[in-house]
Amino acid sequence: MAQEIKYDEDSIKSLDWREHIRLRPGMYIGKLGNGSAADDGIYVLIKEIIDNCIDEHVMGFGKTIDIKIEENKVSIRDFGRGIPLGKVVECVSKINTGGKYDSKAFQKSVGLNGVGSKAVNALSDFFKVQSFRDGKSKIAEFEKGTLINEQNIDTTEPNGTLIEYIADDSIFKHFRYINEFIENQIWNYAYLNSGLVINFNNNKYFSKNGLLDLLKRNCNEEELRYPIVHLKGEDIEVAFSHDNHYGEVYHTFVNGQNTTQGGTHLSAFKEAFVKTVRDFYKKDFDSSDIRSSINAALSIRIQEPVFESQTKTKLGSSDMAPGGPTVKGFVYDFIKKQFDDYLHKNSNVADALLKKILQSEKERKEMAGIRKLANERAKKANIHNKKLRDCRVHFTDTNNDNRYNTTLFITEGDSASGSITKSRNVDYQAVFSLRGKPLNCYGLTKKVVYENEEFNLLQHALDIEDSLENLRYNNIVIATDADVDGMHIRLLLMTFFLQFFPDLVRNGHLYILDTPLFRVRNKQKTIYCYSETEKQAAIKKLKDKVEITRFKGLGEISPDEFAMFIDENIRLEPVILNQEHSIEKILEFYMGKNTAERQDFIISNLKVEVDTEKIEHSLEEEAYQ
Repeated sequence: MAQEIKYDEDSIKSLDWREHIRLRPGMYIGKLGNGSAADDGIYVLIKEIIDNCIDEHVMGFGKTIDIKIEENKVSIRDFGRGIPLGKVVECVSKINTGGKYDSKAFQKSVGLNGVGSKAVNALSDFFKVQSFRDGKSKIAEFEKGTLINEQNIDTTEPNGTLIEYIADDSIFKHFRYINEFIENQIWNYAYLNSGLVINFNNNKYFSKNGLLDLLKRNCNEEELRYPIVHLKGEDIEVAFSHDNHYGEVYHTFVNGQNTTQGGTHLSAFKEAFVKTVRDFYKKDFDSSDIRSSINAALSIRIQEPVFESQTKTKLGSSDMAPGGPTVKGFVYDFIKKQFDDYLHKNSNVADALLKKILQSEKERKEMAGIRKLANERAKKANIHNKKLRDCRVHFTDTNNDNRYNTTLFITEGDSASGSITKSRNVDYQAVFSLRGKPLNCYGLTKKVVYENEEFNLLQHALDIEDSLENLRYNNIVIATDADVDGMHIRLLLMTFFLQFFPDLVRNGHLYILDTPLFRVRNKQKTIYCYSETEKQAAIKKLKDKVEITRFKGLGEISPDEFAMFIDENIRLEPVILNQEHSIEKILEFYMGKNTAERQDFIISNLKVEVDTEKIEHSLEEEAYQ
């Protein structure tokens, strides 16, 4: 008989704002993470504070924002009006307190209504806010959301607000900041706010031409099929061109918020773009041929936007404003008029675009036969797919909290895949096993994805044949041995993704698994070390009767041990695509013909690791990221 669960007055609890945020941080900032992904919570905290600074700039107050990060301490200073001194404490510690409820003051706001700075405060070991207003200043300091000090002083500082905080490492475990993620975030603010200067760790970020600059930074102009089309109107701005990459690349924004998962505005743009092209050329082209290889950026500003999550990564609004035009109608009317006019006035662009569409159509039809045959083979293989050990939850399960943890480990060999398979969390961790070194697909067409059984099965496991919309795992993790062969396999897999699915890399889904190289232990304690330096420190710490084990492959790590390296303490190195560099040039340099230039690079980046048993040589992989 089931035990009766007590339910009375004592079962009802009321949490204050601080306790609720700390108990359910995911409700306020999405996933937590350790900083290895661009959407991890520590970057959301930074964004929430900057958003408030941006709102002041948009209202016409403050043209500069200063940002510093030193030893995990974040400092953000704007030069707006400053929080009213009598409300400084309430604005950062009382939910539903803020200046964004009056639509006249903040009609198209970026920051969260009365939540953002409170979440940062509650999730920080230390949090300080200081407001400067007309020669007076108010300072308030908190620990984990609890006020510990406040004072009023005179000041000669210009008006504005300073926020300093250190994220709570008991919530964001083993976190670290990756500057590339922060810089990309800052660049987006600069592109969307012409005239704004952002200083980050003594580097200056500034944009004159908005989304045109964004697109120039995010693609190689030498590969563009026609000059970037840049169109601006009231509350909307777009920029786009086509190149030769596979897939579609979109950068979308609402009120300055980077909507990485798109939404109604992106759907409207795609539909409007296709309709305008069909009408202009008076031909019913396939939509995939029209949008293939597109690079586009879209920004709109709307009143009272509705997002599908607290972190605002997907727009759900159907209307531009209460009682106003629909998002779909607004975007369509703008694209139809402005883009159609542009094509009529620029015949060179119209000719280049038509040529690109016809090329995509030809390639798609040539691929149709082999694609059909490969998909039939994959469907049969999937019934008994021994390469894939799937998990229960997938990234497409939008109502499941574990969707962001969904991970596919790509391993090589039976022993490595066996260890991970036995130690993984079957709810959200899957394993795909390679049988050996994959094909170097540099310079090959996408036909090889269908002709190569392993690549085709991997493509189907991820469900990314046509786009990333159906991606089944948030994290794709390359898990290979830390030796020369393992690094070669990493490079070959990275080449596969960069060549055929660059969006997957651009959107921060690809990682390298970092596992221990050494186990150092005595009878009392065991320490796992990820480098020679850590090993020497562990030997020094344990002192007596130390036993050292060198893991030469993932298969040598027992399943019980492996479980510790892929749980919440997992160490992942993100594969970051430097936006200033062309994928084609990167792959040509590292995976093309062996040139003298590349040999010089390899020699100058050779790293020697000294072990007690032998000396092993390995290449630094950072350059390939």
